[in-house]
Amino acid sequence: MRRFPVRTDLAVIGAGPAGLAAALAASARGVRVALVDAAAEAGGQFYRQPAAGLGAGRPETLHHRWRTWERLRDGLAAGAVRVLTDHHVWCVERDSGGFTVHALLGPEQEEPAEVHARAVLLATGGYEQVLPFPGWTLPGVVTAGGAQAMLKGGLVVPGRRAVVAGSGPLLLPVATGLAAAGVEVAALVESTAPERLAARLPALADKLPEGTGYAARLLRHRVPVLTRHTVVRAHGDDRLTGVTVAALDADGRVRPGTERQLPCDTLAVGHGMLPHTDLADGLGCRLDGLAVAVDDEQRTDVLGVWAAGEATGIGGAALALAEGHIAGCSAAARLRGTAPSPAPAAVRARTKLRRSAAALDSACAPPAHWPEQVTDDTVVCRCEEVTAGAVRDALDLGAGDERTVKLLTRAGMGWCQGRMCATAVAGLAGCPPTPSRRPFARPVPLGVLARHHPQEGLS
Repeated sequence: MRRFPVRTDLAVIGAGPAGLAAALAASARGVRVALVDAAAEAGGQFYRQPAAGLGAGRPETLHHRWRTWERLRDGLAAGAVRVLTDHHVWCVERDSGGFTVHALLGPEQEEPAEVHARAVLLATGGYEQVLPFPGWTLPGVVTAGGAQAMLKGGLVVPGRRAVVAGSGPLLLPVATGLAAAGVEVAALVESTAPERLAARLPALADKLPEGTGYAARLLRHRVPVLTRHTVVRAHGDDRLTGVTVAALDADGRVRPGTERQLPCDTLAVGHGMLPHTDLADGLGCRLDGLAVAVDDEQRTDVLGVWAAGEATGIGGAALALAEGHIAGCSAAARLRGTAPSPAPAAVRARTKLRRSAAALDSACAPPAHWPEQVTDDTVVCRCEEVTAGAVRDALDLGAGDERTVKLLTRAGMGWCQGRMCATAVAGLAGCPPTPSRRPFARPVPLGVLARHHPQEGLS
């Protein structure tokens, strides 16, 4: 049964920090706002909440900057923003009245819904990057963000003894969160060398208090920290039993003779984040590298479309809040025919936090020579079970980019459409990753498409 479409002035897609800040700023300036999100509750990954039925007594202990979340949550409850949760957006179309946001409802994602809006603000966030290594498909190996989501949303831990590994600032809250929940964290394995961060201290000055706080918690829980190290292999038959870690040299290569095994039943691994740009790309928005390109008002180059948060470049929740506020103010002003007037503090914060984000991004890049540790029998594309050896065979046949490897091996043609494997394939091919071109942001039942264009039918 098709629902009647929602009509609004501004559709904000994504209810994480950027989307929440944007929706509240725009609504406060007199425009009708619909906030659309796939989750059952607003908050995004950063403010992910446990289900009410779990009876969490102190959910604030699982979160950073809880008071900011309370302010956003209370503002949403007291304001006029229409919150549409359980809406999985798969496409945004331009039409004569502005834009139509197409979504699928609920866990089954079979019933369609539409939101018609004069303007659209994309706060679609980011997703994790995990680079393959032998054994990474074993049960017990999870992404760092996945372990955090289990803890925040389900109040469960992935195991009793964990190694947290990879690169980037996400590893810190994951390791400290697991330790606080009673997990024995055998080690935090960070590939970044401390001197790379030290060289960027001026740009990272505002991050020092936060970093110091995490360091104190790691010490309190006696979590060993191995910098300039990486996971070489995960071990186990039916599930994970341990990992081998090794030190890296200054060029990012494994130093022979430094390997050692760490017994564990969980490996939470991640190598940074990548922007979600599917909807922006489908609308024809220009991309700057892998992120959505925006101007000083967070406007894209498509009239009527704004973007904020991780979709415009990975920078963390504080930057997303600043960008969301600026984008919401701009969208409201342009819809009402007035001049934008964002809070000066948000503009200053955006400038400072973008500088910090750029410094962290350059410092915490994955090891340059990680493909050398990937054996031929290591599965790279999990959906289609394509191995690194098959990718290398494609290179021998003349493939030199992700698309050609995809055509020769099917890597990236599965359910996730390359979200998990595209950067790994690019790394093995020796080329920079490129944005994927997908007509839909998520799989859509054929019945929904048939109802969407009944006059065309399916053949």
